[in-house]
Order: sequence, then C-alpha cells, then structure tokens
Amino acid sequence: MSTLAEISRELRRDVVEMVYRTKDGHPSPSFSIADIVTALYFDVMQVDPTNPEWDERDRFVLSKGHACPILYAALAKRGFYDREELFTLRYIDSNLQGHPYAPKTRGLDATTGSLGNGLSIGLGMALSAKIRKKSYRTYVVVGDGELGEGMIWEAAMAASHHKAASITLFVDNNNYQSGGSVEEVSGPYPIDEKWRAFGWNVLSVDGHDIDAILSAVKTAHQVTDKPTAIICKTVKGKGVSFMEGENSWHKRVYTDDEYRQAIKELGGAV
Repeated sequence: MSTLAEISRELRRDVVEMVYRTKDGHPSPSFSIADIVTALYFDVMQVDPTNPEWDERDRFVLSKGHACPILYAALAKRGFYDREELFTLRYIDSNLQGHPYAPKTRGLDATTGSLGNGLSIGLGMALSAKIRKKSYRTYVVVGDGELGEGMIWEAAMAASHHKAASITLFVDNNNYQSGGSVEEVSGPYPIDEKWRAFGWNVLSVDGHDIDAILSAVKTAHQVTDKPTAIICKTVKGKGVSFMEGENSWHKRVYTDDEYRQAIKELGGAV
C-alpha cells in the first residue's frame, strides 16, 4: 500500500509539472481521482504496454475526460510512452490532447470529454465481452456533476437490464463541477440510492483510501448478476493544501511559487 500511495503522489507531481510547463489543463479534477486511477492501473487492471490493442486487456473509460492529465501520467508510468511526452499536454500537434482522443494516444480505450457519454461507451465494451465470451472487465469513472446528464441514466438502466456484471463504475463524488458545487447546480443526492433504484450493486468508499478502493473492486468482482457502482467520496484538489476544496483550481495554471509549494507538498524536489 505504501508503494501505491507513493505512485499516487508521483502521478500528482507529474500533473503539476504538466500544467505548469504547458500553461494549461485541469489539475484539481485530476487529483480527486488520482487514487482511483492508481489502484486500477497499478494493481487491478490487466494491460500490456507492449501490446496496447491486446484483446483480453481490461478496459478503462474516463468519462470526465477533462481530468485526463492524471490518466496520461498513469499511462506514462506504466510504460505506454515516454514521460517527457507528458510535457506536450494540449499542444496542437501533441498525442496528449486536452480530452482523451484514443486514435492518437497509446493505451487509451475511448475518446471522451463530452460529459455523459462514458458509461454508454463502457457498457458497449462490457456487452461485447459478454457476447464474445471474453473475460476482460471494464472500469468507468464519472464525475458527480456529470450525473445531471440524462444519458448516464439511460446507460444505467440498460446495464442493469442486461446484467452487465463485468462493468464497474466509479463516481468521483468531490461535490464540485466547473460552475460550482453540485448541490447548487443540480443536486444529485442521495447518489447511492439513485444507483440502487436503477438495479445496481452499490458500494461507498473513501476515494482516497487505496486499500478501501481495492477492497470494493474485489467485492464488485464477486457480484455476477448486476453491475456495480462504487461511490467514492473525494476532495477536489486532494494532496495540495491550497487546492483542496478550492474550485478555482478546476482549470488553472500554477504560478512559480504555487508550483514549488505543490511539488514540495507532494514529496518532490524543485
């Protein structure tokens, strides 16, 4: 667990570095899912950086695509491409665009960013596995603000109807979206009861407790007759004191002093 926690800090440092160097990106939405992404890519998921198109690989869909810096950092750490490529984030000719674009980026399973689409994409992958009798699993991350999209609930209903047990959904419940708190914009609470009403197995965890995340995933794998939603209580900007719960960091660039402080708080050196 200490190794995974250090990887999570390292990935956050890479996000800080990416946003600072390229002067663009979404740091705090990346930080709230950093521990989820770490648990999946460095413990749970079966992937092969030497064969990104391996048909038996597990699939990952980042529906809240603006948080892609943390995903790009994880893919680089896993060896899908060189770390130095991270620092081309959002450049016009870069393989690492501002939202995930699968045709350009090794290791991506889905093009996302138009909020609400990711669960439907993931469901298609899960149903493909079921039809083709493949053993791979599909993991999807959505934001809590994204739950205001009607397409989420159409996919939720379809997944339950088809008993798509190989799909596991993570809801990043950091209580913020770009326009303010989700309660102010379009309150989704109680989130867990809504997913249960749509026929899902529902678990709730601290989204920054990697051990709890791994335990929830293990439990999800044991359910064979319905999909699982893991409601992750998270903090936007988790890991850097001046970012935590401060929604202005949804999309913002570090000053020199902020950059140095963030790297230091995340255990790095500048």
